[in-house]
Amino acid sequence: MDAGFLGALLGLSLLVLLAMGVWVGISLFVVGLLAIMAFSSSPAGSIMATTSWGQSWSWALTALPLFIWMGEILFRTRLAEDMFEGLAPWMRRIPGRLMHVNVLGCGIFAAVSGSSAATTATIGRITIPELAKRGYDERMTLGTLAGSATLGLLIPPSIILIVYGVAADVSISRLFIAGVIPGLLLIVLFMGTIVVWSLANPSKVPPPEPRMTLAERVRAAGRLIPIVLLIVCVIGSIYVGIATATEAAAVGVAGALILSAVTGSLTWESFRESLLGATRTSCMVAFILAGAAFLSVAMGFTGIPRNLAQWIGAMELSPAMLLVALTLFFIVLGCFLDGISIVVLTAAVIMPMVEQAGIDLIWFGIYIVVVVEMSQITPPVGLNLFVLQSLTDRDLLYLARAAVPFFLVMVLMVGLLVLVPELATYLPRQMTQR
Repeated sequence: MDAGFLGALLGLSLLVLLAMGVWVGISLFVVGLLAIMAFSSSPAGSIMATTSWGQSWSWALTALPLFIWMGEILFRTRLAEDMFEGLAPWMRRIPGRLMHVNVLGCGIFAAVSGSSAATTATIGRITIPELAKRGYDERMTLGTLAGSATLGLLIPPSIILIVYGVAADVSISRLFIAGVIPGLLLIVLFMGTIVVWSLANPSKVPPPEPRMTLAERVRAAGRLIPIVLLIVCVIGSIYVGIATATEAAAVGVAGALILSAVTGSLTWESFRESLLGATRTSCMVAFILAGAAFLSVAMGFTGIPRNLAQWIGAMELSPAMLLVALTLFFIVLGCFLDGISIVVLTAAVIMPMVEQAGIDLIWFGIYIVVVVEMSQITPPVGLNLFVLQSLTDRDLLYLARAAVPFFLVMVLMVGLLVLVPELATYLPRQMTQR
């Protein structure tokens, strides 16, 4: 049977299952079973059991539940409120003023949560009512929050980078370090967007906050110290080479527990809720990864990845043209699937094509995360938009329109990554040379 027709048949089967509301993990297992049973004489049940077990005890995956738990613990502390109070006094003179707190707050919280949705919910609960009370434009406020919260996918420790590292079999520590410069650059671009908007719409920006002395601002900034120390401990330990991603995750959990205890947020109820929340999320991700691993093996039996890689090689597409095609493909896919599902569903087919084109897998990991970030703010399946809708009761399309400028910023970021690949490869290269 023709590989193209076979691939289309399996892809259609997967889409039908997803459209029916079947869990992503189960859908992956079903399609993998169909592929092996229909197009191979190999024992599908034994292969599924072996592959699932092999995927489930991967050492790299141990970092995943720990980082998720760290984010769940911090979600239940007063850190987001402290960040607002610590950052706000320093934004008085910048065009756009307190709207920059959305960007900086999301960037800081992303560095300890690893989740885009958690960042949206945590920062949004604090900044949306505060900015509304001060008279800031609602549409721009929600747009900045929707866009900036996607930093949770890129700035380490990123859950989706762990998933990509496992799927592509590359170093998670190097992926984390690779995300630092692009993450900081995105923060600058988001803040620049706010500056341009505020200068073009001065009537929509309220008067500045009452002036504070330098001593008062420094005192307020002291509220940032605990979370900054936690970021330094987690990311710094990886960069200087004294801890792996998993060990840094354990440090992060311990630090988060200490912070929540110091702030008075650590109760038996909050501890239990954080543990259960982390368990639910970790099990969901692990189930999807196991299904994706089995589907990858099943695809190997059908010969689709090999034939597809040969087809791409025969077309002699330049890496740039391949990236343009993949960008459009991921943007469309992001309208219907969440980021983790996109990575695990496409890894089996995309990785051979990427390797065939000679593209660096560390760089490609950062590229795919930036593209997947766009899917967080595109309807109908934009997780950040869903979270904002629950916080504001605003229409999904209204929120999507508010996020358009930041979607375009991420398109620009993809272009910068392609033009200047060192943005993602410089720090990992320095880490290797240590």
